[in-house]
Amino acid sequence: MRTVKAADVRKSEILDAAGALFNQKGYDATTISDIINKLGVARGLVYYHFKSKEEILDALIERTGTEFLAAAKRIAEDKSIPVFERLFQTLLAMNAKGNDEEIEATAEQMHKPQNALMHQKSHMLMMAGIPPILMEIISDGIAEGLFDTPYPYESLEMIVAHVNTVFDSCVDLYSPEELLVRINAFIFNIERLLGAASGSFEPIKRMFATADNNYDTRAGTENKGD
Repeated sequence: MRTVKAADVRKSEILDAAGALFNQKGYDATTISDIINKLGVARGLVYYHFKSKEEILDALIERTGTEFLAAAKRIAEDKSIPVFERLFQTLLAMNAKGNDEEIEATAEQMHKPQNALMHQKSHMLMMAGIPPILMEIISDGIAEGLFDTPYPYESLEMIVAHVNTVFDSCVDLYSPEELLVRINAFIFNIERLLGAASGSFEPIKRMFATADNNYDTRAGTENKGD
């Protein structure tokens, strides 16, 4: 007897297969036929759930992004944590490394040249999803007198855009010394954008140290495990 699976189960299977192929071959080189053959199902079943490969891509990014943002949102909403610590922890949660395997694997896929469209779509999702999460923290900081800016949301958009380019797409282009300069410049400017006291964002270096445990941001040198 043929097994009839629930729609959400089938969609999840299609996304799993597509994600594996995008990782192996790249988005551009993967075809709908590749996905169908990997699943071993009828062509009509895939097209019943998704009209195109790009629609599959959108669903894959949405699935990963939803989990990614939910983890950050749980921290952002925990008002028992002081504002600065909550902000740092939320930013750390938004770093793909250290999240579950699917989130980290999808993030790695998006940085491959053949997956430029994946990266672009993910960037758009982050630009739409991250500022509202951080805004609640910034609003609490303004109420406590820690931040003073007439443009809190717009400042967050600038910060997220910068992180998604300089510290995401381009980070591998820099030497440790060059990266340290950009981290210090980022801290200098984020404090001014949000009207925070000088030195308030110095602990944000932890975010970069966590993202790459082979790099010591305090010294601007590689950590060889000494």
